[in-house]
Amino acid sequence: MLISKRVQGMYPSQTLALVEMAAKFKEMGYNIVSLAVGEPDFVTPPNIIEAACRAMYDGKTHYTPPTGIKELRIAIAEKYRKENNVDADADNVIVTPAKLAIFNTLSAFVDPGDEVLIPDPGWVSYQEMVHFARGKPVGVKLDEDKDWRINIEDLIAKVNYKTKVLIINSPANPTGGILTEEDLKAIRDIVQDFDLILISDEIYEKIIFEGEHISPAVFEDLRMNTVVVNGFSKGWAMTGWRIGYLIAPHRYIPELEKVQQHTISCAPSMAQYAALEALKTREYVEEMVAEFKKRRDYVYERLSSMEGIEVKKPHATFYVFPRYNFDIPSKKLAEDLMVKEKVAITPGFAFGKNGEYHLRISFATSMENLKEGLDRLERFLSTL
Repeated sequence: MLISKRVQGMYPSQTLALVEMAAKFKEMGYNIVSLAVGEPDFVTPPNIIEAACRAMYDGKTHYTPPTGIKELRIAIAEKYRKENNVDADADNVIVTPAKLAIFNTLSAFVDPGDEVLIPDPGWVSYQEMVHFARGKPVGVKLDEDKDWRINIEDLIAKVNYKTKVLIINSPANPTGGILTEEDLKAIRDIVQDFDLILISDEIYEKIIFEGEHISPAVFEDLRMNTVVVNGFSKGWAMTGWRIGYLIAPHRYIPELEKVQQHTISCAPSMAQYAALEALKTREYVEEMVAEFKKRRDYVYERLSSMEGIEVKKPHATFYVFPRYNFDIPSKKLAEDLMVKEKVAITPGFAFGKNGEYHLRISFATSMENLKEGLDRLERFLSTL
């Protein structure tokens, strides 16, 4: 076979696979309720769309510098200084899709055989990105009984001389958990003791219902080892725009820029101007989060009343990650649910070993869909 072993060894994204499966059923005429989608069901605010249109009509349809337009990098650095208390300037910023920011950072730091610590359960793409960089992903347990915070003892046990990178995600997909200041201080000590690179995925920072998002880059003595990744997809309903950024120490920017130059070259120019406008748009975000909170409360209440389901109330994101008490692998349960009740839900195994016997339910859909989908789920569970 001509396909490289690296690609042959990659698993397709289970989150996207369920979405595609649901789409095929819809094409066949079935009434599908999808609770699997990992994006807001809102439209990008009109002022952001208009900013992109203005940029295009003004001729801003060409390459930009690989690191992004200067005014956007200045605005991103200012946002992190004011909102996150992180000392950053424009030269710390590279504008790039958030997913690519993680991919590029792993490409820049990971050599064959290096170990990369990833949250378990955690976003499905971390593991495959590490594999593609020829590293070895090592799962670090998140404690379900402690609101899905990182298990520091397990983290300490997993670190060794081969460890190169630690990835954290707060607020977290799929659990909705948030790391505390106590957690981050413990992580800081480990990163410093072992001279690790810390990748902090902060893409859900705007969607918080209780608690507080703290970026690890707020700690001055940790900042020199930290690459912050963030973007506009979740907070401003801009998933299709593919626009985000990373913030890294000055000494790493030239190396990360090289990877950017030889992959995407630069982020889409019109999307950069849209992102610049997004940073000025606060009321929309607040309204969207308020709606997500109503849905979160409804979904939590419904799941809490279902036989065979145990659920922790998520403090952030638009996901809930309940455990079920049936001796059925999550992949089969999700497939049976789709076939029998035409409901798409992401199986927990996709997020790591500790995700098995869980389901990720997205409440980034209408209340009507949530009611119908949860009615069908409850009916399905009653037959097990």
